[in-house]
Amino acid sequence: MTASRVKLGILLPTRGLLLRDQQPPNIDRLIRLAETVEQAGLDGVWVGDSLVAKPRMEPLAVLGALAARTSRVRLGTAVLLPALRQPVLLAQTLATVELISGGRLVIGAGVGGAFNDDQKREWEAAGVPLKGRGKRFEETIEILQGLGSGEPYTFNGRDFSLDSTLMRPVPAREGGIPFLLASHYRAQSQAQIRRAARLGAGIISISDTPNEFAQVIEQVTERAAELGRDPGSLEKTFYITVNMDPDLAKAEADAVEWLTGYYGSDIWGTRWGPFGAHERVAARICEYVAAGAETIVVRFASFEPEKQLDIFLEKVAPVFA
Repeated sequence: MTASRVKLGILLPTRGLLLRDQQPPNIDRLIRLAETVEQAGLDGVWVGDSLVAKPRMEPLAVLGALAARTSRVRLGTAVLLPALRQPVLLAQTLATVELISGGRLVIGAGVGGAFNDDQKREWEAAGVPLKGRGKRFEETIEILQGLGSGEPYTFNGRDFSLDSTLMRPVPAREGGIPFLLASHYRAQSQAQIRRAARLGAGIISISDTPNEFAQVIEQVTERAAELGRDPGSLEKTFYITVNMDPDLAKAEADAVEWLTGYYGSDIWGTRWGPFGAHERVAARICEYVAAGAETIVVRFASFEPEKQLDIFLEKVAPVFA
């Protein structure tokens, strides 16, 4: 196994802590996990997003709280669903969290699925039409970037129109808040590739194999070059789901129970993992790095995230130091 330097991030269990009908009294566990990640020298902490399909804590509120309790780690979403939100209000929230954090926000963002009844009800609950959500997502990203410029912004689209709208606060970083747009081989979506190449500061992918991920990178970077962008400037991020235990059967059982609770079913089966010995996890990360990943976001499919983080920091992270 040949290891390379890579940015390592940890997905915090903003949904996981709500499974088994156990709601914590506060977010102290999330804060402690984030502080541990920062003290260990990892790159970032990340949170997921969903309203009613996979209920969880609101991601940007959590990141705002974590911004006040950390000083160095990047604060990311994997992934935010902007199309469920009104873009001007979302722009204000993002800029505020960016200000609280001192410029550490990174937004992984995706269109959002409608693969089952729960996901379809999520759009209904938000009052957003299910059909045409890809275009709504694209317009939302354009508006977020435009309002982040600090200049009066005018936009005329299918779903939204703005007339010389001025937003405060604005991101202080040159180029604004980076948006990593979800890009998946299994989606087989040229619209997804085009959006990422045109609007993204990078890509974020989940559940693809290393070979599939490499193909996504190739497609997006080629398209970006055609648009006159520097392909090397795009951050390539992969989101991996693991459970570490020397007892493979125990690791798999824990992961399957957790994933079934998380999604309502063990969707995608073998596309999750690896589960089992920590060496398998390190080896798999190496495969994604070899495929082109520059950032790896790690989600623990476990009801014991603190234990998983301890193992990861002791056994896996040093491989990539």
